[in-house]
Amino acid sequence: MASPRPDEASSAAGDRGSAERDRSSVARDRDPAVRDRAGRARYRRILRFASRHLAVTWWFELVLPRFGLRWVAERTRARRMQRFARGFHGLALDLGGLMIKVGQYLSSRLDVLPPEITKELEGLQDEVTPVPFPEIRALAEAELGMSLDRVFASVSPEPIAAASLGQAHRAVLGPVDSADTGLRDVVLKVQRPGIDRIVDVDLAALRKVGGWLSHVRLVSDRVDAPALVEEFARTSLEEIDYLHEAANSARFAADFADDDRVGVPDVVWERSTRRVLVLEDVSAIKITDAEGLRAAGIDPTEVAPVFAAVMFDQLFGNGFFHADPHPGNIFVTPVEAAGSAEAAEGERPWRLTFIDFGMMGEVPTGTRNGLRQLLIAAASRDGSGMVNAMRELGVLLPTADTVGLERAVTATFARFGGMGFAELREVDPREYREFAGQFGDLIRSLPFQLPEDFLLVLRAVTLTSGVASALDPVFNLWDSVEPYAARLVRDERGNAVQDVARRAADAVGVAARLPGRLDHLVGRLEDGTLEVGSPRIERQLGRIERTARRVMAAVLFGGLLIAGAVLRADGDVLGTVLMVASAVPLLYALLAGRLPG
Repeated sequence: MASPRPDEASSAAGDRGSAERDRSSVARDRDPAVRDRAGRARYRRILRFASRHLAVTWWFELVLPRFGLRWVAERTRARRMQRFARGFHGLALDLGGLMIKVGQYLSSRLDVLPPEITKELEGLQDEVTPVPFPEIRALAEAELGMSLDRVFASVSPEPIAAASLGQAHRAVLGPVDSADTGLRDVVLKVQRPGIDRIVDVDLAALRKVGGWLSHVRLVSDRVDAPALVEEFARTSLEEIDYLHEAANSARFAADFADDDRVGVPDVVWERSTRRVLVLEDVSAIKITDAEGLRAAGIDPTEVAPVFAAVMFDQLFGNGFFHADPHPGNIFVTPVEAAGSAEAAEGERPWRLTFIDFGMMGEVPTGTRNGLRQLLIAAASRDGSGMVNAMRELGVLLPTADTVGLERAVTATFARFGGMGFAELREVDPREYREFAGQFGDLIRSLPFQLPEDFLLVLRAVTLTSGVASALDPVFNLWDSVEPYAARLVRDERGNAVQDVARRAADAVGVAARLPGRLDHLVGRLEDGTLEVGSPRIERQLGRIERTARRVMAAVLFGGLLIAGAVLRADGDVLGTVLMVASAVPLLYALLAGRLPG
């Protein structure tokens, strides 16, 4: 397999593409006025849909409860949520572009949205009507700065995949590039024409809706909507930058360079730009194609644990992981054994080949600690440890009342913890529904929001479990998790020993410096130059002092008023003077709390 080309090559290709775009016109850019009208119409349609459903939600969830009709909102909530989800499903399929990604994103936000919405959007697929090949050719040639016939010996006009953001075609490299790269069969991946503008319009509409939601207390108390929009915008903009995807591919390949379990397609850097990507064609047996695997002499049940192990190596080892490991992005590639002796010793006659590195996750250092604790708690079925890890990850606010959550997690572990897929299938569905209902209501009642990186981790683990279970119905994900948990426990013990040693060294250092610091402190006490200040204590003392003054003023007001009333009853002029004078401490007592102090 060829080595990746330097980044300068891809930059040069991008420059050639830019120069060619200055000289040529792609069909989609012929009429800027029509383009702008289409963008405005799309923008308004998204906002109309959002405003209509926001108005309905506002009426049922905020207005009716104020008139004692909360029961109406509660009785209709599930039906309204389903209606919204179905409406958005249709809108996304009709508009395509980024809105399909929005639906897929919302379907995974179990921490924010009720199941009526996430379940309806689960089936939203990233398959759309293919773009006619002449438009794909025009865009690719504008990007590459030359005719496709000069780059490729042939390009299939039929797409092998048509998604909301791009389209892929099989191709054969020309003789020069083939000799230079060592590759022949490749995949030409091209952005959908106009997707940049569509993404800009969709993100502008989503930012507007996020701004609306930030002013709705019902939403803002639960989730930072503008932050979620920006989080989604960042990942979406990265996904439509094919040079970013190519860099991810190269980094992933480097992480597994010495691992014979994993294969990654090479990038033809000289023929790749931000909107065009040329990759080695690594098509093989789809990982969930059990019949195809068996026909190639590969046992699907042997693939499942290797796939799980590779995914967990990414999550808990490298920290850089494939966040979209669905069956379409993973092939099982048969490989010839080096020799009969090695094969007899059990050399694996296949490897896992990953493709599509547009959605990658990275576990930051701050998150990795909490994630380790979460894995250890899950493996040991420790409900209290699980809740503490969630708090460390930032999933739960420090003020969250977690007694009920800890009880629910412990009960879930007690009933389902450690079960494999086959065992879970034997559980009564009614029991699932009862657990899911109670647990879901509890989660949504807490100040709970998953950070994006952790959300991608959950997505990767969920897809891993699903693919592995499809390969082996009795596959138990816990069996793959526990070795990592055991290793992390050992690492934690080592870290604890190091931490104790570090603390001991710090204590020795403090003890060594203590005599000198004490001598300096005593000297300042003797000469009267020691000052102690605390802003917090000073503020508290100030409040106490102001309160005391108001109390004294109130007492003085009462005394003057009573004395004046007594004297005035005897006809003494002094009584009137005292009663008038009592207004001064009264005003002070009333206004002192508002005066700066």
